[in-house]
Amino acid sequence: MSKQIKVALIGNPNTGKTSIFNSLTGLNQKTANYPGVTVEKKEGICKLDRGVKAHIYDLPGTYSLNASSMDENIVVELLLNKNHKDYPDLAIIVSDVENLKRNLVLFTQVKDLKIPTILAINMSDRMKYKGIELDLSYLENHLDTKIILTTNRTNLWTDTLKDLISNYNKLPSNKFMDPQLIDPEYFKNLQRTFPEQDLYKLWVVICQDANFTNVDKNFLDGADFEIKSISELKRLQQKETIKRYQLINNILKLGQKVDQSKAIGFGAAMDRILTHKIFGYVFFCLILLGMFQAIYEWATIPMNYIDSMFASITGWVKINFPSGAMTDLLADGIITGIGGIVIFVPQIAFLFMFISVLEESGYMSRVVFLMDRIMQKFGLSGKSVVPLISGVACAIPAIMATRNIESWKERLITILVIPFMTCSARLPVYLIIVALVIPNETILGVNYQAVALMSLYIIGFLAAIFSAYILNIILKMKKRSVLVMEMPNYKIPLIKDVLYTVIEKTKSFIVEAGKIILAISIILWFLATNGVGDKFKNPEKYVSQKIELLTENELQTEMAAIKLENSFIGNIGKTIEPVFKPLGYDWKIGIGLITSFAAREVFVGTLAVIYNIENYDDSKGKQRELKNIMRQETDKNGNKIFTLASGISLLLFYAFAMQCMSTLAIVKKETNSWKWPAIQFIIMTLIAYIVSLIAFQLIS
Repeated sequence: MSKQIKVALIGNPNTGKTSIFNSLTGLNQKTANYPGVTVEKKEGICKLDRGVKAHIYDLPGTYSLNASSMDENIVVELLLNKNHKDYPDLAIIVSDVENLKRNLVLFTQVKDLKIPTILAINMSDRMKYKGIELDLSYLENHLDTKIILTTNRTNLWTDTLKDLISNYNKLPSNKFMDPQLIDPEYFKNLQRTFPEQDLYKLWVVICQDANFTNVDKNFLDGADFEIKSISELKRLQQKETIKRYQLINNILKLGQKVDQSKAIGFGAAMDRILTHKIFGYVFFCLILLGMFQAIYEWATIPMNYIDSMFASITGWVKINFPSGAMTDLLADGIITGIGGIVIFVPQIAFLFMFISVLEESGYMSRVVFLMDRIMQKFGLSGKSVVPLISGVACAIPAIMATRNIESWKERLITILVIPFMTCSARLPVYLIIVALVIPNETILGVNYQAVALMSLYIIGFLAAIFSAYILNIILKMKKRSVLVMEMPNYKIPLIKDVLYTVIEKTKSFIVEAGKIILAISIILWFLATNGVGDKFKNPEKYVSQKIELLTENELQTEMAAIKLENSFIGNIGKTIEPVFKPLGYDWKIGIGLITSFAAREVFVGTLAVIYNIENYDDSKGKQRELKNIMRQETDKNGNKIFTLASGISLLLFYAFAMQCMSTLAIVKKETNSWKWPAIQFIIMTLIAYIVSLIAFQLIS
């Protein structure tokens, strides 16, 4: 059995930890949550020499061991608990070359916990542009560590870093600072009281009374030592930080040279434009419009290919497999259901790609800063901006991200309004309905469908901030948090990092959605192909009187329609149809709305299964394109089902309705009560129903 070295990647936010993680692990990585909490955990395998493997953990970003959020809490608890299964053999502290002094505070704290530590100074390619020179020998000697210069632009440094990881047991383990410098009398008393304990680790444990963490402090019970108040502990923490900065400054005076004339330049000029109180919003809107235009235009070719591929697979199955229920299930249920959602993967992948580029370039942080001005006016915390923007990808991690909001009321408001943000699961629904009811035409080079899609995102955002304003009044919020964040440097996004993100997010979308769609497609197929009563068993009796005028295909189609309407799913749909009829929906759309509560993207898969079963076509087994089938769908009076009125109504319903059952579950977990998700579900459903009703009645 090969040996494994556990390596923790630790660093301030925006120092490039993820890029180093990707370089070391490639695609040998997975994402999960830490047990018992909703903080993302990334881990991967890095192969070293002689069959040794390094288990790499990309820990959440943290500024110091004085934890003030759940993310920082995870880091501190792991580093203090040697019995934890992920306790690292080695810590790699990732720092930004332009903010080395601040990053070294965390480095010195981790080193003082007696964990073998390597300092990785990232973005080293920017040194010559910023006028930075480093004396690495001097820094290694005085920081008592091994230092490696890394850059996101090449992987030439990876072999050196792997060699350092392999020989981690040769790293020096001397402490950086004597903790008695903080308060000599207090720390001498601590040492006398707990002679067996490491003094600095003891101090970090004691400080958790003033921090966010909840580490094991049982060994302190009954001890005769001075118990300081939280305010006194905070004062000593500040004193510790000052002492560390003094020591770091003395080292950097000789170990680092900075040409101040080059320190400020391009970034400051860009910030004046991108965060301008007027032009900043204009630029952001133009980026969004361009993004949605590209999503429609760039994805056309791969979508057409996927559509024809699934149609060919269905036809091949029907021709080459023996006739029977299992073949029908495979062709009309499973393949059709999954194909109905996979066709939208290119557009979803492009969405993730654009979001990744915005984040990697440093622009997303400017958007957060820009939108904070609006957020505060509507009663949201400045720290709510990041979860809200994250909600564009998925509401679940976005709700998890509210853990960094200290005020419970501010956090609760953010959790309750995040589901209004348009998530990627809604995108397949939007795309197919917009394609049905909005003309594929342009004005001044801008596609109407792209404008419609962008409008839905804006509607979701406006609904979120207006709801926050109402909740702010109801919950009587007075004091709000102030947004404190660091603006990362602008940089050209790395293709490999963007690809890793797109692959990981798209794969997660396909796997998670695929499991649900597969299960629901099988259930729907069974309900649609089975039933009771004479109309289901003998549909030929109820075919049009002009049977002699029908072709064989038309006859089969009409019989299939009668069977479907009188199947189990048809009867269920007819039962609930009166509820949705005022909104312009027939029973099939009603079935889609209900099944899509499992996951929004299931709506398209549901209609794919229902319409494929109804629209019989035996010409080489090839099915008609779902959009064309939906476009031709009519009611008993010959009126089209999908009109501008019903389409806009359906889009608005999905814009305002609660996203899915998984979102409800995570809201319950984060609020520790079913009260808030129940209120959230009822109110959002009522809003969605009323808005859709008004829209349909007005437009029709």
